[in-house]
Amino acid sequence: MNYVSTRNKRLRMTASQAIIQGLAPDGGLMTPEVLPRLPGNALESMKDMSYQQRVVYILGRFLDEFSARELSSFAGAAYGRNFDTPSIAPVHPLGSGVSCLELWHGPTCAFKDMALQMLPHLLSASLDKMDEEKTACILVATSGDTGKAALEGFKDVARTKILVFYPKDGVSDIQQLQMVTQNGGNVGVCAVAGNFDDAQAGVKRLFSDRALAEALAERGYFLSSANSINWGRVLPQIVYYISAYCDLLRDGAVSGGQPINVCVPTGNFGNILAAYYAKQMGVPIKTLICASNENNVLTDFIRTGVYDRNRPFHNTLSPSMDILVSSNLERLLFELSDRDEEQVCRYMDQLAQTGRYQVSPAILTRLQATFSAGYCDDRQTKQTIAQVWKQFGYLIDPHTAVAFHVLDEYRKNSGDDTPALAVSTASPFKFCTSVLSALGIEEHADGVAVLDQLSEATGVPVPAPLAALKGKERRFSDWTEKSGMLERMLNFLR
Repeated sequence: MNYVSTRNKRLRMTASQAIIQGLAPDGGLMTPEVLPRLPGNALESMKDMSYQQRVVYILGRFLDEFSARELSSFAGAAYGRNFDTPSIAPVHPLGSGVSCLELWHGPTCAFKDMALQMLPHLLSASLDKMDEEKTACILVATSGDTGKAALEGFKDVARTKILVFYPKDGVSDIQQLQMVTQNGGNVGVCAVAGNFDDAQAGVKRLFSDRALAEALAERGYFLSSANSINWGRVLPQIVYYISAYCDLLRDGAVSGGQPINVCVPTGNFGNILAAYYAKQMGVPIKTLICASNENNVLTDFIRTGVYDRNRPFHNTLSPSMDILVSSNLERLLFELSDRDEEQVCRYMDQLAQTGRYQVSPAILTRLQATFSAGYCDDRQTKQTIAQVWKQFGYLIDPHTAVAFHVLDEYRKNSGDDTPALAVSTASPFKFCTSVLSALGIEEHADGVAVLDQLSEATGVPVPAPLAALKGKERRFSDWTEKSGMLERMLNFLR
């Protein structure tokens, strides 16, 4: 299978090339030339498979350069004892037809592990297949979770170096501590004065700098990405939506072919895009519900067809969603426009020049046929954390709370009681202060001691990877202005 750029369908790459490259040379995002459909009996066949077996079954349809043996080896290494449950991405039933898809059982306690434990294996194998001798410099902009997950996935991986930029005051204390204590001889971490969009824009500028690429090549490096602009990041995320439906089928929560709704808290649109691809492949998903926090640019877009980033930026209790430029929306526009790259280019040019664009009536109609949207402010986020704990004895983080609130509002307003899956993207222990406040506990312990405080208050054990932060040495304290990101990267490579 070949991959094409969302801005030029004549620009084709193999899977290995797309994974190595990360971002297309024209600034577009690499996307499968044809989206494969699952065979009619696939979901029934997979319901009794392990998660690792499902990975091999699904990825094999996209990665024809890789043998089943290779994919099986990657899946075993990516999803093994580094996860705290054999089911990897368990589905937790809560009643009233609502279940929670838990994506935080990996080594960094966030859903980014689901892709970033697999991507390094795909990248390393792709380098071998392409006979690439240069070292990959992985550049990452993070709103909190991607950075740690990428650092953990790529630490000490041969022929790679990884540098993560995060917003200086835009991540939780635990998220920051996870990054700045990261071990590994090939890793670097730097804060950026600004928000996530500033960090992401800076990384994209580095990728689009042709002169920089030539200079790095002379020194034996090339740039690649672990952000969800890289197809190797999005692909493993498709698996957990297909796997979740298989689990619901296996457990009798749905019957074969019965539709479900899926509510996803998202800022950069990659997580819900993976659910869209699963739907297009044949998973009976009825409605995709996009849940935003107060940075509700996606809610407005889905409701009106106008994408407008020209609005106040809010630092919220769900910082991983504090994003106004949703990169992966470009892949959806490509699909909804019947892969009209000229139309996609116009929208992306308008976004770059004016900060807004408005899609055609035809695209809006197709968008609203599949997607619904809502948002949740910080007050509602805290109320939802408290309500879910009181009603179910189930502890959730602020991002998951956004999904629960938006799903509840959708069901009330639409009357749609289709079985629903709420996606849980992070352990509540990554956001202890916010969760404790939601539970009515305003006096918070300092540093990592807050982990024990939340555990003692709820009886829920601290995840082992977070408990291991106690006493870890801070290795990284650098920060830079937006204009200094190039210099920081060059210093890192020296």
